[in-house]
Amino acid sequence: MRPDVTICINPNNNNSKKTDPIVQKNQELGAILEVSKVLTSSFDLEKNLSLVMSTLGNLLDMQRGCVFLLDPLSQHLRIVAAHGLTRQSIEKGKYRIGEGIVGRVLEKRTPMVIPNIGEDPKFLNKTGSRPSKDGISFLCVPIQLKRKGLGVISVDRIYSKEHGKVDDDLRVLEIVSSLIAQFVKLWESYEEVEKEKESLKRELKGKYNIENVIGQSPRMQEVFEAVYRVSPSKASVLLRGESGTGKELIAKAVHYMSPRSQKPFIKFNCASIPEGLLESELFGHEKGAFTGAISSRSGKFELADKGTIFLDEIGDLPITLQPKILRVLQEREFERVGSEKTMKVDVRIIAATSRNLENLVSAGKYREDLYFRLNVIPLFLPPLRDREDDIPVLIDYFLHKFNKENNRSVSLDKGALQVFLTYNWPGNVRELENTIERLVIMSGTENITAKDLPVSLSIRRVKSADSSVSLTSSVEEIERSNIIDALEKTGWVQAKAAKILGITPRQIGYKIRKYSLVQDELL
Repeated sequence: MRPDVTICINPNNNNSKKTDPIVQKNQELGAILEVSKVLTSSFDLEKNLSLVMSTLGNLLDMQRGCVFLLDPLSQHLRIVAAHGLTRQSIEKGKYRIGEGIVGRVLEKRTPMVIPNIGEDPKFLNKTGSRPSKDGISFLCVPIQLKRKGLGVISVDRIYSKEHGKVDDDLRVLEIVSSLIAQFVKLWESYEEVEKEKESLKRELKGKYNIENVIGQSPRMQEVFEAVYRVSPSKASVLLRGESGTGKELIAKAVHYMSPRSQKPFIKFNCASIPEGLLESELFGHEKGAFTGAISSRSGKFELADKGTIFLDEIGDLPITLQPKILRVLQEREFERVGSEKTMKVDVRIIAATSRNLENLVSAGKYREDLYFRLNVIPLFLPPLRDREDDIPVLIDYFLHKFNKENNRSVSLDKGALQVFLTYNWPGNVRELENTIERLVIMSGTENITAKDLPVSLSIRRVKSADSSVSLTSSVEEIERSNIIDALEKTGWVQAKAAKILGITPRQIGYKIRKYSLVQDELL
């Protein structure tokens, strides 16, 4: 919490005559109205209180005024806003509770009036703003809310018949002090809320960081948040994204942030093994099950029991093997090749693919029921070209890594970095990593410039306005075609078509309107 408040004010115009009580009352009401407007204009404490001081000085002929805040830690009053004081005088204006008139008003919670400060030894004049104190009256009013002292308003005044009565000024100052007290408490509440918001932002920013996965961009933060949400569950996860976007790293993150973290994490690439050996690799085999099976062997699912199995490139799984994967997903059971004994496993499946499974389902090359079983929790990993904010961070990480491995100190200048930022990175993070490793190892200089980069980076697949338009057009054509295929397959039942596409009925309705799809026109 910030300090409580005290205000000091001095007359601004000694030549003003207020002999008419009605005129004087109107000025007082006008000043109070202006103070109210100022205090509700924003939550900028010092700015608002400074404007309050100027308003009182201009409208009520007060030459000098100050606002003191009580610091709850040091228990000292300090000037936070002033009218008619220099910066040097403001810095000198500090009081302890009970010290001088200002400190005593805060301590006693009652107003005080000093008819002539030159004749009162209790008036300390710490700011040094009154070289001649004779003839100056001093008004001091506490700022308090529910009897809690927040500060003080103090005012210098030279009284004559033209300047009204002290009771009038005290009444105005007490009203203003009440308005300020309410503003200060609202400001304190506002500051607490803002600090809490910033704390939560920092907490979330720190929370959605995953070890060994670099990503500060909004797109990656969305992925990280999804990982935190899905990890504690038992649900199957389908990682979607282009090759090289880091699907295996995210799969490991889901596993190691789950209750299964102490159990095995088994990874298997469905596209790396010949079709004839896939079943044996996944489910194991018995001795003599086929030529070369000289002993029994456990498959990947057995090895992953109680843990997680990561099936990469699940879109390349042969359709003949898909029913057995579906059975494991549904029943958690299978048989080894060459065995009739059913084996039970408790395994979580995380699958990944860079292929369009919806097109494969539509073409009859992928089982629809398997697709739905895999697609319980889809996570989409953005390509590197859509997360440009992460490119400099990734470059720094890979430079540090490969410099350390190769005892080098290679760096990129601004020109080279710009080339990296404008390149389209079709191979995504994997391509970036390989490029940095090649540069560190093969570069003959420690400072790499744009002319030292491979020609492919500056010529091949560089982003441009034309290429982005053509890419967008291609994506939209593919999307439109997929939607039409799904609608035709389901007899234009939007809910079923949305299910095939892995989107919501609301989303497919939006897409149908976007592409102006009408059933009769397409038949």
